[in-house]
Amino acid sequence: MKPKKVYVCTDCGNETAAWQGQCPACGSWNTLSEMKLDAPSRGASFARSAGTLQPFAPKKLAELSSAEEERIKTHISEFDRVLGGGIVRGSLVLVGGSPGIGKSTLLLQICGSVPKGTKVLYVSGEESERQLKMRADRLGLASDSLFVLTETNIDEIIAAAAEAKPDILIADSIQTLYNPSGNSSPGSVTQVKDCAMSLMRFAKASGCAVFLVGHVNKEGAIAGPLVLEHMVDSVLQFEGDRQTSYRILRAKKNRFGSTNEIGVFEMNSAGLKEVLNPSEEMLSGRPKNTPGTCVTCVCEGSRQLLAEVQALAAPTSLNNPRRVAQGIEYSRALMLLAVAEKRAGLRVSGCDCYFNVIGGLELAETGADLATVLALASSYRDVPVGDDIVAIGEVGLTGELRSTQRIADRVNEAQRLGFARVIVPRANRGKFSPPDGIEVLYARNIVEALKLTGIFD
Repeated sequence: MKPKKVYVCTDCGNETAAWQGQCPACGSWNTLSEMKLDAPSRGASFARSAGTLQPFAPKKLAELSSAEEERIKTHISEFDRVLGGGIVRGSLVLVGGSPGIGKSTLLLQICGSVPKGTKVLYVSGEESERQLKMRADRLGLASDSLFVLTETNIDEIIAAAAEAKPDILIADSIQTLYNPSGNSSPGSVTQVKDCAMSLMRFAKASGCAVFLVGHVNKEGAIAGPLVLEHMVDSVLQFEGDRQTSYRILRAKKNRFGSTNEIGVFEMNSAGLKEVLNPSEEMLSGRPKNTPGTCVTCVCEGSRQLLAEVQALAAPTSLNNPRRVAQGIEYSRALMLLAVAEKRAGLRVSGCDCYFNVIGGLELAETGADLATVLALASSYRDVPVGDDIVAIGEVGLTGELRSTQRIADRVNEAQRLGFARVIVPRANRGKFSPPDGIEVLYARNIVEALKLTGIFD
């Protein structure tokens, strides 16, 4: 019998009977690829045949335990913070990032930092045993509880894991694994889904925490079907510019903790080093008494970070001036440019404008708006913002400064690092008690804030 064909979207995994230019589910263009349907694959059923896994049976809700999940501490505080306090047993975690960013290095360092006696199985489909040994020697990793398996056949991996009974299993990477009962090549939508489903079933049935390494595509999203992110318990994104030493670990999804926490690392010859005081590190080397720079304080989960925002406004003869934003959302930067011109009289429409956040940080919250406008005005007027000033506040379309949450924590962080003045929205007055050693300046709008810094007379 001739096998049937379906067309699968490589972005979302949606299946259609006929080819279309646009995926009807996610709207992506030219992402449907032809795939033949064979006999139903064994999927995760072979995991039970390994001998240790038992079929699931329904249970009454009242009989289920509500005790807090058991976690494995890695003693890498930045990594534990992002996961919500440690590795949850039986969880499935997807770690994504661009090639060479340090995903394998981070996971291998975790193998050496888990508590003594914690058995780890590192499955590599990309590197040989010799390459893994060389990397471990470079990192100074020595562990009697770390086992290495170089295999891409998911049947063999599950069988080896069922026999070894590890506490943690790392699959590097999910795109290299394949199910031999399938007809498609490794990395295809079907193979990625089948292999991830098999590992998920193994994790839930055995209590082993499983980490999947996933590469990212040119758009910055994790390669493979989006359904993969829905299947796992946590999605960790390893970000950073390969030209700089700082790396940021961020949780895009976390069923066992917050998605607002970040972990900061520094890459060096000995691997990844934790940055326990990122504010101080990010501000090191900051130019003094220089126009076009301003410091702000943003909140990432339970942590406050001081970040340096830089702006450059240069006159141009082009009909369409250039607009470049790194570390700030592009549409947000365009809005702040329009507000600065309309409400503060800065004629930036005739200038090329560039924005940058030092250290590779991505400022997603609106509390950095005021610092962005001050840095822009400072560059435009060629008047420096005071080196001892921190600016915090959201800017509205009328130029007003809106109330900012957790203002007390932000002001305390600025005071801790030695800043003498902080500009905050007047709407926050009376909502917190300023600490000793720092002067709090209040402004209703961006014009008042520019006058407080001396940029406007």
